[in-house]
Amino acid sequence: MMGNPVPLKIFILAGEASGDALAAKLMKGIKVKALNAEFHGVGGPLMMAEGLVSLFPMEELSVMGVFEVLPKLPKLLKRINETAAEVKQLRPDVFITVDAPDFSFRVAKKLEGTNYLKVHYVAPSVWAWRPGRAKKIAALYDHLLTLLPFEPPYFEKEGLPASFVGHSVIETWADKGDGAAFRTRHAISPDDRLLMLLPGSRRSEVTRHLPVFETAIASLRAEIGDFRMIIPVIGRSGDLVRETVKKWAWSPLIIDGEAEKFDAMAAADVALAASGTVALELALARLPTVIAYKMNALTAMIARRFVKLEHVNLVNILLKREVVPEYILENCTADNLSRAVAELFRSEEKRQQQIVSYDQAMVLLGLGGAAPGARAAEIILKLIAKEEKT
Repeated sequence: MMGNPVPLKIFILAGEASGDALAAKLMKGIKVKALNAEFHGVGGPLMMAEGLVSLFPMEELSVMGVFEVLPKLPKLLKRINETAAEVKQLRPDVFITVDAPDFSFRVAKKLEGTNYLKVHYVAPSVWAWRPGRAKKIAALYDHLLTLLPFEPPYFEKEGLPASFVGHSVIETWADKGDGAAFRTRHAISPDDRLLMLLPGSRRSEVTRHLPVFETAIASLRAEIGDFRMIIPVIGRSGDLVRETVKKWAWSPLIIDGEAEKFDAMAAADVALAASGTVALELALARLPTVIAYKMNALTAMIARRFVKLEHVNLVNILLKREVVPEYILENCTADNLSRAVAELFRSEEKRQQQIVSYDQAMVLLGLGGAAPGARAAEIILKLIAKEEKT
C-alpha cells in the first residue's frame, strides 16, 4: 500500500454522467491502495463525493449535437484552455480523461510536449466507424483503458498500449432485481405475461419508436392474446412517454428509478428495446429481448456509409453471431417486431438460448473478476510506479 506522505497528484476529467460514474469508481479504487492520493480536475457529484473539487461544473460539458454546441462554443474553448493551463500548473503524476472525447482530446492536444503520464479511459468505437481516430489518440496518450475485450489491438497497432478493464455494466445492479416483489407491488399475477418496452432515453428516439411499438403490440395481441406491459422512463423523455401512451388502447405501467427498473427486468418475460446501453443491462438481467432502432432518413444514409458492422447489439458483436434479434433502419417494422416478440413468448427454447448466450457475453465483459474500477486503478498505479522508476 502506498502511504508516502508526498501527495500523489491525480488530474481527472469527466464530461458527462456516465463518465462521472466510471471516474468515481476509479477514484475509489485508487484511494484503497494510495492513501496519499489527491484529486484535481473536472467532474460531477459522484467524483466530488470521492474528494474531487471540480474546476468548474461538469454540466457545462454535457452538450449534445451541433446546434446545442454552437452557441456555447466560445465558453467551451475557454474551458479547454483553462483546463490545460490548470494541468500544466499542477504538473500531476497522471492526467486521466474519462470518455467525453470532444473535450478530453482537445485538452490532451494542448498538453503535447509535457512529460507527465496521460491515460484515457473508454476507447472511441474505432471498430464501428472512423478507424483513423486510433492513430490520432495514440499521439496524445501513453495508455488506454478499454471497456470491451476486443478493443486493445486497434490501438496497440498504432503504438498506444491498451488494457481491457471490464465493462461498467457488471457493476450495476441489473442482475439483482426482485421480480416477485415487483409483481406483488403492482398487482401483476405470476401467470400474467409481462412485456417490457424500452423506446430509448432521448426524446427523438421515443418519438420514432413508440408509434412502431404501438402497431406491433396491436398485432401481437391479435396473435398471442392478452399480456401486461411496463415502460421504465428515463430523464426528460418521461413526460413524452406518458403523454404518448395515454392515447393507446391499452395502459402500460410507467415506472421511474434504477431500482424499480431492475426489479421490472426481473419480473418481465420478454423485452422490446431500442438499441443502446440498456441492451447490456437487459443481458445482465437475463431478460430475452428483441432490439429495434429507427433513424431519420439523412442520419440513416450517413450511418450506412460510415458504420460497417454486421450487428449493432454488443452481445451479438461479442459472440460474433445474432443471439438477440435486431431490426434496424428499414427492417424496424411493426410486422417484424411483433413476429419476433411472439416467437420469444411462445418458445422457452429461444428464451433459454438467449439467456445462456447472455451469460457467456457477461463473462467476456469481466463478470466474475475484479470490478472494472479496481482493475483500472491498479493499472494506473502500476504505470505511475513505472514512470517514477524511469
